[in-house]
Amino acid sequence: MQFKSEDHLFWWIFVGSKGGKMRLKIIKLIIEQGPLNANQISKILNVNYRTVMHHLSVLIDNNLLISEGPRYGQIYSPSKFLIQNKLLLNKIMCENGEIKC
Repeated sequence: MQFKSEDHLFWWIFVGSKGGKMRLKIIKLIIEQGPLNANQISKILNVNYRTVMHHLSVLIDNNLLISEGPRYGQIYSPSKFLIQNKLLLNKIMCENGEIKC
């Protein structure tokens, strides 16, 4: 899908599409706790591993996360693009009750 702007991308990924709330939770967790692997994310959020992997894939495909390390045990951390758009992310998190405003 082509996005007109960063704003459009962020709103679609986190609000306008199914699974947006889970993606916000994953991003928030990684920002707060630092790089994590899919198994850690799954356990902390009490969500099925495959569900986490799906959302991580969406976030990576849209340049919001990066992954490092061998396939099993890859760790995920915020991309430079996500960090550069942290104000937009915070606005979306605020409006969706993920952080206090």
